[in-house]
Amino acid sequence: MHTNDSKHDARSARRRYDVSAVFIGTSLVGLIATPWYGIVTGGFGLPLWVAFFVFLFWNGLSITAGYHRLWSHKSYRAHTIVRIMFALGGALALQNSIKVWTSNHRTHHQHTDDNDKDPYSAGRGLWFAHLGWMLRDYPASHTDFENVRDLEKDWVVVWQHDYYWLLAFTMNVIVTLGIGALAGDLLAGLLLVGFSRLVISHHTTFFINSLAHFWGKQTYSDKTSSRDNTVLALLTYGEGYHNYHHTFQWDYRNGIRWYHFDPTKWLIAGLAWFKLTWDLKVVLPEKIEKSLALMQLKHATDKVSRFNSINTDKWLSLLDSEYHQLVELINEWADCRQQWLEVKKQSLRRKFDETELSEKLKHLESELNIRRREWRMLTQQFA
Repeated sequence: MHTNDSKHDARSARRRYDVSAVFIGTSLVGLIATPWYGIVTGGFGLPLWVAFFVFLFWNGLSITAGYHRLWSHKSYRAHTIVRIMFALGGALALQNSIKVWTSNHRTHHQHTDDNDKDPYSAGRGLWFAHLGWMLRDYPASHTDFENVRDLEKDWVVVWQHDYYWLLAFTMNVIVTLGIGALAGDLLAGLLLVGFSRLVISHHTTFFINSLAHFWGKQTYSDKTSSRDNTVLALLTYGEGYHNYHHTFQWDYRNGIRWYHFDPTKWLIAGLAWFKLTWDLKVVLPEKIEKSLALMQLKHATDKVSRFNSINTDKWLSLLDSEYHQLVELINEWADCRQQWLEVKKQSLRRKFDETELSEKLKHLESELNIRRREWRMLTQQFA
């Protein structure tokens, strides 16, 4: 028993040293050596900058669309070609294999903010959630593959896991050196496309574990520390709408509004046009509406409760009454919408448009829009 413990301690210590060396080494080279080399040599050419951004987007979207939304949450299904590209891009991102990443992420969702079980719990602090969790050995840091047994059925996942370090070395060193050679500067390819791209990719991804649990709004739920943050969404391919994601983690979207910056969603939806992705999961709109309304009620109620006024009870009663009327209308609209969808599936759309049900749906949508505006005006008085 003592021997096994000693071996485990030795492996854990070696893992921490390896991780530390990777982050320290890549950061020093990417942030110091690359700019210095660029100054000395007169800068990097356009082909290298194009490769830099292509690889940055490739490895970033491989994590968000592949590791995260495809394999961790199974929010859609993808063709073998797409899965292979995500697997290679994941090796390029150097954030461990699909199996390891997915296992940790599923544990994070199952035990969010639990300092004893969440691998990168925000409750342990900003630094710990960002990077420190990979540099320490504690029970929650031990990957348990029991929660990713379903991934054993995907040969792409198994292949990438078995050959991960060979793939990681090939993608980050051999390929970037080759790009440098094609651009006429072997070392420049490794420094810019390899190291600097990797440093940026690492820390923007880690922002979701750290900043997205400290900075932003709890738009849909306050059950976890997750936050929605538009700035982080711009840096993380749409992952910054993190409160929505923690509330509805099976949705292939993070940004649900047309104006939300979510290129991961756009990529998945775009591939669906070519039959390369399918079974895209979305949350019913009434669930989103009711979660949003409930949080608005909570925020407004909290503010009103702090008032030292004889009208406090009246305001609370008004908020409660308006909230229940809104939810009742949402439910009525959802029922009508479901009937409309069922008739539409039966190819009776033209006939249906002439029915009383169609007019009722239009009326309910109009009434719901009015009710939403009135509710926002009421709750925003206490924002």
